[in-house]
Amino acid sequence: MSSGTKKFRVQPGGSLTGSFKVPGDKSISHRSIMFGSLAEGTTRVTGFLEGADALATLSAFRAMGVEITDPVDGALEIEGVGLHGLKAAENALDVGNSGTSMRLLAGILSGQTFDSELIGDESLTRRPMSRVAAPLSLMGARVDTDEGGRPPLHIKGGKNLVGIEYPMPMASAQVKSCLLLAGLYAQGETGVIEPGVTRDHTERMLRAFGVEVISDGSRASLTGGQKLTATDIQIPADISSATFFMVAATIAKDSEICLRNVGINPTRDGVIHILRLMGADIDLTNERLLGDEPVADIVIRSAPLQGIDIPEHLVPLAIDEFPAIFVAAACASGTTRLTGAEELRVKETDRIQVMADGLKIFGIKCKVLEDGIEIKGGLIKGGKVDSCGDHRTAMSFAIAALRAQKSIEISDCDNVATSFPNFVELASEAGLTIEEL
Repeated sequence: MSSGTKKFRVQPGGSLTGSFKVPGDKSISHRSIMFGSLAEGTTRVTGFLEGADALATLSAFRAMGVEITDPVDGALEIEGVGLHGLKAAENALDVGNSGTSMRLLAGILSGQTFDSELIGDESLTRRPMSRVAAPLSLMGARVDTDEGGRPPLHIKGGKNLVGIEYPMPMASAQVKSCLLLAGLYAQGETGVIEPGVTRDHTERMLRAFGVEVISDGSRASLTGGQKLTATDIQIPADISSATFFMVAATIAKDSEICLRNVGINPTRDGVIHILRLMGADIDLTNERLLGDEPVADIVIRSAPLQGIDIPEHLVPLAIDEFPAIFVAAACASGTTRLTGAEELRVKETDRIQVMADGLKIFGIKCKVLEDGIEIKGGLIKGGKVDSCGDHRTAMSFAIAALRAQKSIEISDCDNVATSFPNFVELASEAGLTIEEL
């Protein structure tokens, strides 16, 4: 059911041109605040995403006594308190819509001397947290969840943590990161074995802060007790946010755009590979390193797309980008088939079902699978759809208007501010005829 008040209306058609910079990477923004707070010394951050999710992490650490300046054009400073310098918050830590904040904080707070409570909004309260609570308990932590393993989380302080060897039942960067962060407070070595590749921003950034993290194939590990030393962090543009414009420029007629300074971490670049397999015209230029993260300028031109069977090994490398990829599939010739993506069902919404419902309203034939979807490309008619409070579904429906016959109206768009606060402004500048209602 829709609960938000903000709506988008997008007129059909249009072309995209120009050079743009999308907001900073959300995953890296979260970690810059967390690790900067646990470090010794002053950490300076540039490119910080001033969206609601990352700001929720910032507020949580301020509530635990960390001095953090207000971000100005993505720049801020963090006065680190060290691994053991956090203080008990006066109230429950409200992380809003941010699953990353809740799961990673669960690891950090399990190693503190004080009790903590983590709460979130209605959407977050439906998301599974047993996937971190269970392995943390194996380390000696006590993390109590609500019924069904859902938030809020009650974390008992003063527990002596011990390192574990944990084979993850599913590929999840948030679970991996949670356990590695708890491992900083644990006796001995903590090792996490992944069943599939997930984003490695935690390992990269911990190394930037001076922590020895060993990556050996599918296993990441560290030894407890290591200190973090303050450093400067430059955050690249978010490939998840860039994806909406990559798909938009591909499906719109007579379009060519450049997206500057986009993170192309090899654990996150699945969307580029998938779109290229479908026939997209995407070039990476000016490839370089920004701190420890690879970045590039991405040039995208209009191109006809073909439906494909999406290779399962690319699924975890593009897990957040699938709502936009589904729109590309709706504009492609033939059928696109996705399997091995059950994780999409426990995001901010069941993204498979919500996107399928919207695409069907647009006149696109879809078949929902237990772990994926089949989408047959066709004419997008337009219409009114509900994003169900999910920022990525809202923006994906918006770009579908580029190939629609009639206008598209999207309800419950308030949460777009969690990851892309200037989406409407940038989309308008690029060539979409979009308004906020």
